[in-house]
Order: sequence, then structure tokens, then C-alpha cells
Amino acid sequence: MKKVFLSIALAATLFLSSCIGSFGLTNKVYNWNKSVGSPFVNEIVFLAFSILPVYELSVVADAFVINSIEFWTGQKIVAQNTEVIETENGKYLVEANEDGYTITKGDETVQFITQNGVWFVKQGETITPMFSYADDNHICLNMGETTTLVELSQDGVDNFREMYVK
Repeated sequence: MKKVFLSIALAATLFLSSCIGSFGLTNKVYNWNKSVGSPFVNEIVFLAFSILPVYELSVVADAFVINSIEFWTGQKIVAQNTEVIETENGKYLVEANEDGYTITKGDETVQFITQNGVWFVKQGETITPMFSYADDNHICLNMGETTTLVELSQDGVDNFREMYVK
């Protein structure tokens, strides 16, 4: 009996570490639920997910499996930084990851990727430099064949708009 208890305690320390974890799967389910439709529809989906028990299973999976894997490997296995943004032009799925952001609308995808302090825009197979940091207060913005130094302040953005945005 003592060996069984000791084995269970040892297994629990491996899988139930003191790390709370990101609860990436639960957050992903919750964010999807928020994006379904109107608040009325969201509430119906929430209640259905609570009864079925989708939320309960995602919490258990996060607590016992996913968060433990994330803790021991240091890698996030579920993208937790996902948001659905509704605009007058439709719904956009925005995912943040280690390299930047991916924005998806329908079957169109645009990626914003950072490498060595330079941000690129990737659309399909085309990769275009967007900007790089000149220092803590300025960026060099790619304007096609030229670059423009823009101050990272409201005045700098306003000046850029006056010069280039029509």
C-alpha cells in the first residue's frame, strides 16, 4: 500500500507541478465561443459547452496534460494568443506567435514576421520588408524604393500621415 501511495505521489509531482500554466486550450475554446455571433448565441453556445462538458474537459486536459507538457518542455503547444476581431469589413482571425502575427479572413492570409529587428509582410509567397527599428524612438519605414524615418510618437505618426497618406 505504501508503494502504491508513493508511486501516485511521485507521478503527481511530475504532472502536477507548481506551474499554473497558460490554459491555452481552454482560452482557445472560450475565444472561439466569443466569436460565434451575437451575445445571445454566445450564451447558448456557452451553456451547451458547459452541459456537454466541453469547458470541463478542456480545463482537465490543460491542467493535467497540456500545462505539464508546456512546463517541462518550455514550449507552448496550443497557440493561446488568438483573437477574432469583427469590423465593418468582416471577421478577422489574428494569431500571435513567436515570429509575429498571422491575420486570416476567409481563405486570405497575411503574415507579419520579425527577424533580427526587421518586420516583414508575407502574403502568399511574396515577402516584403515593412520596417526596422532605428533606435528606441524611431523606425525606418520601407516606402518601396525609399525608406522614411518615423518617430514613434503621436506627433511622428501625424507628420507621417500629413506627408504620405492622402
